[in-house]
Amino acid sequence: MDAVKGAKAKRMPRAVREQQMMDAAVQTFGQRGYRAASMDEIAELAGVSKPLVYLYLNSKEELFTACIRREAKALTEAVQAAIQPELPADEQMWAGLEAFFRHTAENPDGWSVLHRQARTHGEPFAAEVTRMREEIADFVTGLIGAAARQGVPRASRRGADLADRDMAGLAQALVGAAESLAGWANETGGVSAKEAAGMMMNFAWTGLGGLMRGERWSHR
Repeated sequence: MDAVKGAKAKRMPRAVREQQMMDAAVQTFGQRGYRAASMDEIAELAGVSKPLVYLYLNSKEELFTACIRREAKALTEAVQAAIQPELPADEQMWAGLEAFFRHTAENPDGWSVLHRQARTHGEPFAAEVTRMREEIADFVTGLIGAAARQGVPRASRRGADLADRDMAGLAQALVGAAESLAGWANETGGVSAKEAAGMMMNFAWTGLGGLMRGERWSHR
């Protein structure tokens, strides 16, 4: 029986074997934390030997970096794939938020790697997450710009004068709030992706709607 299992393992394509080890690594890092996770645990969970993990993925640091990149790519692609450019900007934002919250809920270990582990263990791990965050923030900035153009009557284009810095800042605030809400939703449970997206739209879009009409808050 062991010989048969060994033969099957040898016949498994390298890419498939690597993904199997990556799946085990994400689960271990996400649940145990980067420091506490061991290559022995990852190898056992993947059903391979520790030397094989090192052969394929070199070191714990490189394995963790590979996990960050894979999970960041999956999250970014999930958000972008959900958005249909022909829809109004608010509908695009809703779709992106729902996809974001659904992905983080369905992949809690991956989200833990991105949201908690990578950020707390310094460079170069934090830099990998920053790249993902900036990509999403740039995408949201474009949606806010589209909303400014769509939401203001042609006779009064004050909303279209929303400064680039303001749009970028609003995007950063929205992404940060969504990240915090996803962390809370995953920890508390019982909050669906639709509910979380609704919370964010009530928080962000209602406020953004005032900006699109050219309104500004001022300290009295």
